[in-house]
Amino acid sequence: MTDQVSGDVVVRARDAGMTPAYRNYALIVLMFAYTANYVDRQILSILLQPIKLELGLSDTQLGFLSGITFALFYATLGIPIAMWADRGNRRNIITLALTIFSGMTVVCGFVTSFAQLALALARIGVGVGEAGSSPPAHSMISDMFPPEKRAAAMGVYSLGINIGILIGFLVGGWVSEWYGWRAAFYIVGVPGLLIALLVRFTLKEPVRGTADGLTAEGAGAAPGIGEVFRLLWAQRSFRHIAFGSALAAMGGYAGVTWLPAFLVRSFAMTPGEIGTALALIIGFAGGLGTWATGYFADRLGKRDVRWNVWVVAIVVGLSFPFSVALYLSDAKMAALAIFVYPAFAGAAYVAPSLAMTQALVTVRMRAAASAVLFLVLNLIGMGLGPQLAGLLSDLYSEAYGQESLRYALLTISVVWIWSAFHYVLAARTLKDDIERARLHGLR
Repeated sequence: MTDQVSGDVVVRARDAGMTPAYRNYALIVLMFAYTANYVDRQILSILLQPIKLELGLSDTQLGFLSGITFALFYATLGIPIAMWADRGNRRNIITLALTIFSGMTVVCGFVTSFAQLALALARIGVGVGEAGSSPPAHSMISDMFPPEKRAAAMGVYSLGINIGILIGFLVGGWVSEWYGWRAAFYIVGVPGLLIALLVRFTLKEPVRGTADGLTAEGAGAAPGIGEVFRLLWAQRSFRHIAFGSALAAMGGYAGVTWLPAFLVRSFAMTPGEIGTALALIIGFAGGLGTWATGYFADRLGKRDVRWNVWVVAIVVGLSFPFSVALYLSDAKMAALAIFVYPAFAGAAYVAPSLAMTQALVTVRMRAAASAVLFLVLNLIGMGLGPQLAGLLSDLYSEAYGQESLRYALLTISVVWIWSAFHYVLAARTLKDDIERARLHGLR
């Protein structure tokens, strides 16, 4: 019976134009879009120290710039845009989002004060634009790839995080050192405009539900956000996945945002040196971790779906001892070598968390479900992570002086253990919650 269903799904997908070659092409293009998203989002990290010196900012203000101002608009506007994506053309929404956030990244290079960068349309515009990129893409991927391949596909898509950070650090580090931090914003903003054209003119809007053999459900009306939220929040597994991913994001965003400044202050590295080192480590080790976690979640999840969260619990839990060793290190090369594992685990939670969230809702709820997950993840992780690190650094400055940032990041490292605990708890009800979502869709 299962083989027959799988065969029917393949036929439907092929009839809808979703051949294996096209699916893989579309996935790569969407990954490029996510790469542009992350380049524009993370370019600020490598530029924090020169911006601090030119504009005379505190670490608390820098944390506000890199955390709350972006996360507030990115997370909250993701909900209405995702509702639009569950009803409208997702490809066109992604095109519009790419155009907005890439254009506004260029505008960031023209600001002359903290108020302009933090509160004016420059930084807010990046958050608004990026809010329309990921949830529609998650929904498209779920309609192109069947459940047993979905975590791996999300893993490939999520490589955009690591590639984006690689490009952002490498380009941002050297361009900042040679031409100043403003030039870095100009240079990284333009490619996203070109990728927007690629999305608009080479991708097709997939038929909803094709990959699950649920095209009839996909043709129905999209539920309201209240129904999506109630279905998700009623499931204990989702609540633990959401808070687990948010805490992992807190550790990851705090680290990736402040590590360049930590390396400048504690080891006197130049922006170019930092950009090259972190680009290579996060780009390759991080990319391997993002892909491998999605791959093994799919492989092991075929035997028991709970492996999707168990794998994440193992990977993020191991980040704690490595992070402690990193921030207590007193040698530059040792610190960079130890950072390889936290970089490997930095975005490892993303693909399995997205895949399981998609499994916990019906076909017409997928973009909204991703937005709900990202609302929790980004408000806590992206919003509070960099901000908390900046606050703690300023609080510790009287006791630790130049090394205050080191101890601020060390304090935040405890979130890795806390995150792993939530993923373990998510496994307890995951099977039952997925079945509840399936029955909800059959009503």
